[in-house]
Amino acid sequence: MNSPEGTRAAPATPGAGVPPQETTGTPARRLLGVPRQCNRTAPCRDEESGTPVDTGTLAFVESPVQLLNVLEWAHTAEATALTVVVLSPHDPMTRGQLRRMAELARDDGHTVRWEEARGGPTAPMRTIGGLTPLLRRARRVVLGDPFSRYVQLLLTLTKARDLVVVDDGTATMEFIGQLARGERLVRWHRHGTGRGARDLIFAPFSATARRRLTPAPEGGRRRRTIGLFSSMPVEVPPGVHVTANDFAWTRARFGPPRLTRGTDLVGTSLVETGVVDADRYLEAVGVLTRTHGATRYFAHRRESTDKLRRLATETGLEVVRPDLPLELIARRGPIGRLILSFPSTVVHTLPLALQGTEVKVAVCDIDPAWLTAGASPRAQGFLDGVTGTARDVQRLQFTRTLATG
Repeated sequence: MNSPEGTRAAPATPGAGVPPQETTGTPARRLLGVPRQCNRTAPCRDEESGTPVDTGTLAFVESPVQLLNVLEWAHTAEATALTVVVLSPHDPMTRGQLRRMAELARDDGHTVRWEEARGGPTAPMRTIGGLTPLLRRARRVVLGDPFSRYVQLLLTLTKARDLVVVDDGTATMEFIGQLARGERLVRWHRHGTGRGARDLIFAPFSATARRRLTPAPEGGRRRRTIGLFSSMPVEVPPGVHVTANDFAWTRARFGPPRLTRGTDLVGTSLVETGVVDADRYLEAVGVLTRTHGATRYFAHRRESTDKLRRLATETGLEVVRPDLPLELIARRGPIGRLILSFPSTVVHTLPLALQGTEVKVAVCDIDPAWLTAGASPRAQGFLDGVTGTARDVQRLQFTRTLATG
């Protein structure tokens, strides 16, 4: 089993980017006390009574953070016997974290159905065909990524009138904004019109999904309930019911953590998504390391091995590849008394997960000079909003000096 702080990566060592064996399609290791996953084609049954479990609530996730927030929602809503469908991505690190999160979900009594939804040209049709009966029966659908084409397509197949969106990080802020303005659902970092061939083919499904996620007018004959479970600062349109995510499940399940005397730095995938220039990013990490005495760098699951190898060489930081979402890693500990981050989800979630501890979270703004030529025109405003709305965090002021120096 991996150490509490995750898997330490030695980027200079060949094979450091290879995921654990369980992330390559082999069965996940079982944790003590965790029941085995139910057969994906047979109805799951309670181990003691032998009766089928309730599958009235169906959740779709594609990332570890989404699955974490589904568990947080279930804890807050006192919902039991969820069926969680993992639409597995290709990325090995994401798959590894998802498998660990799936073990925790099973430990809480939920059914996890792992779908190799992207495993070849026939996988989408096979996945959709297998899920259609569940979608038809579901009374409530919980989803983590309303921007996902997969999820949008599946939403057109369900008759559920109770839809719940849980956080997918800061993307939730953009989703709510677009929903309120009646805009197409487009990820904030995407550049261009979004009118390519694939976009045009999928447009009818996306439009249907957006209508399903828009609250029906009061008094409508087919009244839908749209819920949002979020730790993000959002202003929702009328008819959307908001429940605050305060990470009660995480705090009850893990910790409190042992604190180290050092400073930890949280990585971001802004370089990989084409928003921030790699050289500027590495320079900023170096300044943060020297200024605040950082010793560990918790890599984002999408950060490239080449970038992490260069980062470790140039800064001397110990690069850690977490095997669970950072909120759980930090809550389990050991964790530094100061956590540094760039604008990202964790500046909103870590203060909640670490409530009651002495850990401080600080955020470093992204200077406009760091953005790439291909960055979306919305990028700077969105990142400023992520930082400006964060609660209980310290703002770092040296970035403009760095950008001009």
